[in-house]
Amino acid sequence: MADSKVERVRNVALVGHSSAGKTSLAEVMLFDAKVTTRIGRIEDGNTASDFDAEEIRRRISINTSVLPLTWRDVQINVLDTPGYVDFAGEVKGALRVADAAVFVVDAVAGPEVGTELAWGYADELALPRILFVNKMDRENSSLQRTVDQMRATFEGGRLVPLQLPIGSETNFKGVVDIARMKAIITKEGRDGDIPAEYEAEAAAYRQQLVEAAAEAEDSLIEKYLAGEVLTQDEVIRGLHAGIRSGKIIPVLCGSAAANLGVQSLMHTVVDLLPSPSETVAEATNAASHAVEKLTANPAGPLAAFAFKTLADPFVGKLTYYRVYSGTLSSDSRVINGRSGHEERIGQLYQVRGKEQLPVQSVAAGDIGAVAKLGEVHTGDTLCDKGHALTLPGIAFPNPVYGVALSAVKQADVDKMGTTLQRLVEEDPTLNVRRDPETGETILWGMGDSHIDVALKRAHAKFSTDLTAAPPRIPYRETIRRKTQIQGRHKKQSGGRGQFGDIWVRFEPLPRGTGFEFVDEVFGGSVPRNFIPAVEKGFNEIVGKGVLAGYPTVDFRAVLYDGSYHSVDSSEMAFKLAAHLAFKNGLPQAAPVLLEPYYKISVVVPEQYTGDVMGDLTSKRCKVEGIDQNKGKAVITAIGPLSELQRYATDLRSMTQGRGYYTMAYSHYEDVPSHVTELIVAKHKAAMTGQEEEE
Repeated sequence: MADSKVERVRNVALVGHSSAGKTSLAEVMLFDAKVTTRIGRIEDGNTASDFDAEEIRRRISINTSVLPLTWRDVQINVLDTPGYVDFAGEVKGALRVADAAVFVVDAVAGPEVGTELAWGYADELALPRILFVNKMDRENSSLQRTVDQMRATFEGGRLVPLQLPIGSETNFKGVVDIARMKAIITKEGRDGDIPAEYEAEAAAYRQQLVEAAAEAEDSLIEKYLAGEVLTQDEVIRGLHAGIRSGKIIPVLCGSAAANLGVQSLMHTVVDLLPSPSETVAEATNAASHAVEKLTANPAGPLAAFAFKTLADPFVGKLTYYRVYSGTLSSDSRVINGRSGHEERIGQLYQVRGKEQLPVQSVAAGDIGAVAKLGEVHTGDTLCDKGHALTLPGIAFPNPVYGVALSAVKQADVDKMGTTLQRLVEEDPTLNVRRDPETGETILWGMGDSHIDVALKRAHAKFSTDLTAAPPRIPYRETIRRKTQIQGRHKKQSGGRGQFGDIWVRFEPLPRGTGFEFVDEVFGGSVPRNFIPAVEKGFNEIVGKGVLAGYPTVDFRAVLYDGSYHSVDSSEMAFKLAAHLAFKNGLPQAAPVLLEPYYKISVVVPEQYTGDVMGDLTSKRCKVEGIDQNKGKAVITAIGPLSELQRYATDLRSMTQGRGYYTMAYSHYEDVPSHVTELIVAKHKAAMTGQEEEE
């Protein structure tokens, strides 16, 4: 269907909290559209969407799946996204290329943290959206309560019910379509008359719906205020305009498990949500740096945005893209707008879950995939040679949970770097870096489940076995007062001896200065050719502090005197003299331990404010301020990394998964004396253990 007319395409992301029923809804949509012949079940591990081994094992979505289907001659590209917060990067990527979002909310649980995060992402992109209240056939389900909760959590004035449930809980039978004033009770979506007991309520909601539609267009509101009756086409037109502008968010309800209300949802997607032809993308011309407005014209300049990458050990990378302008063809050549690198396009595919259906071309407005691109990463733009364009990228959330990685076997050491690179290409919310102070390879992600999935993929896809442990804290050491010390290295064991003698003054420096070496020798007490050796000796030894073996920073070593022997002095002797001066002098300069502090911004529902603040205080954090934003408390604090390393887990436990945070390095501060004692004791025990082994 890559050659479908742009007006007959809808790109829709299914978003919401984990277990709200997004994947089950997608399964029923595929079945009702006759794409599949049976409805897959998450419990059976046979859904079209969740095909990854970890998804089947965990029974949750981890990746965004693209599931195209045709409904009333309109191609709907459904992007089924994960709801678990660890995989929020997948949600961001899907919303970036969708023209609208369908929020799936559990009629029993109401809006949860996954809903809130996705809602914020949709707000950033000003995306039109629909609210689908699922699981209406469950005990304690309630459409009205869910809508009230949504209104309390978000800007609820925009929520306009498009349907009423017929029956409730286990007696839920279908819906009343307010827009058409028809009842839909059968799974096939056939119309019927509204039951008498619902007529009055339906009429009241119809009035609200017409008012909302009229307010979306000036011409319609004038007609409405003049007392004229809006036609059905005018109501639909007004609803379409209101949804597109964000003034209206229609509310539908149903049960994916019972296949009730699903076809009504697909009708609404076709009738009311915008097509790619109604959106204008802005791209930057790489040559002129001018911003070009791109419409979904298959004959326009090519601009295809890569929004997802799958790493495959057999076929290499599989790149998912959406074409915003022009047409991408198989066996063609394009360039990467970011790098200017030319890419050969092989066979193009339309993907449906794990299926890859070969197509000759993918036109503007549509979504496809291509394998084995060389230098294309998520967020890049494919374009015509001579007309380089870059579309805005994806603002992925910053990872907040880090682990130190080590290889299980020597063979894994050799593969570790390549494997981690492939994992990061596949998931930009993962980040790998080597800590220069601890020497550890740190993998950063969104949470423990995110990291665990990444390590499982390393084994399954690349046969690389890695283990994870909490990263070592990059403590540092410094001094608080001046001192001076002699460093004298003298050794005589027959033949030429070794002699190096220096006098050094150690002085504290402001935080962040690092280490400085100053030469104040006059009169040749230390020959000029040996002074670089003294500096080299200090540079070697400052990495092993006198308290607990951590790098010593923010101090100055001033060489001001010394002596030498015309025969026995050497560069090595003066270097060792510097080592002795450091080891003997630093303990006299009031050494202290420093630890990294991070600035943390925590967003939680207001009812958890007290608990979160108390927990932060217990973690030696200094709360700097509290702001209120749409029923949420935004708590800003600064605290030590040693207490915040596992905060992602603690916060979820405290807030039932409704809290989230960002964290960024701030500065170093002194470690409290009682904590210092524990760290020093642990270091001494480790050193004693090493000596015993030796």
